[in-house]
Amino acid sequence: MTSYAPADALAIEADGLVKVFGEQRAVDGVSLAVPQGAVYGVLGPNGAGKTTTIRMLATLLRPDGGSARIFGHDVMAEPTAVRSLIGVTGQYASVDEKLSATENLMIFSRLLGLSRFDARRKSAELLEEFGLTEAANKPLENFSGGMRRRLDLAASLISTPPLLFLDEPTTGLDPRTRAQMWETIRRLVREGATVLLTTQYLDEADQLADRIAVIDRGKVIADGTSDELKASVGVSALQITVADPERTETARTLIGEFLSHAAGKLVEASVTPEARRITAPLDDPGVTADLLIRLRDNDVRVDEITVSKPSLDEVFFAITGHGAEETDTDSERSAA
Repeated sequence: MTSYAPADALAIEADGLVKVFGEQRAVDGVSLAVPQGAVYGVLGPNGAGKTTTIRMLATLLRPDGGSARIFGHDVMAEPTAVRSLIGVTGQYASVDEKLSATENLMIFSRLLGLSRFDARRKSAELLEEFGLTEAANKPLENFSGGMRRRLDLAASLISTPPLLFLDEPTTGLDPRTRAQMWETIRRLVREGATVLLTTQYLDEADQLADRIAVIDRGKVIADGTSDELKASVGVSALQITVADPERTETARTLIGEFLSHAAGKLVEASVTPEARRITAPLDDPGVTADLLIRLRDNDVRVDEITVSKPSLDEVFFAITGHGAEETDTDSERSAA
């Protein structure tokens, strides 16, 4: 893959992007800085604004505010130049299910200006690369979801673009096919591509992304490497399950107050979706015994306590106050 800007330039530079649908601000001031040759993860629940953001960056949707550049090209002033530099794979395959895999790739190749000979050669290469050669002549209506997703990604690679937008490319795939897709993404980056990957799977962002932006309700609320995001919520993660559900809120307040005093800063304790479980960042695991004494003295009985390194799931919950799959909005669906 060829670089289209100086090595230290950004592949994507977005500043304050806004998109409004009716009364809903689906994207509300999103700013991103994506270096070349990296996987940049955009993590958030359904309806967070991920797809709408990609559609604006890919010139498929005009922003209502803000600006964005792709390898230095303005997405609104230079849409043709931008489109020549990108490939887009959406949550749903943009292929014709009545046609075969070969026919679909041939059509895309011809639309991109390849000769019939080159289109056939490129189609065969991509089908082999994505393990679809045996199904090359079957109608797509007979394909599994994973096969359709692989074909959609193959179609986006016909022109070997330096920047790929992958919008939840593994949603609905089985674990084996997801792992295959992850390896394909890693290979593309090794070969010089830049990838912006949206996902609601926290393990996917953890495994693939060099840097992660957490987006929720149209806003970027955190940005950093996986390790930086985990460190932002504490060196360790504390989980306590109380015996009596009616004492959960009392326990949450006591834990927050105790850890804030111990750390010399405000520490928020949160009640997770699982009943009776409270999580909080923990800078010093050595205070755990004293915390248990404080809870006991206040008539809060503990069923279970664990101290662990925080996962991205816990980071997301600590930052947003809800899980990564709990939000959905009509405005985001309308942009898909």
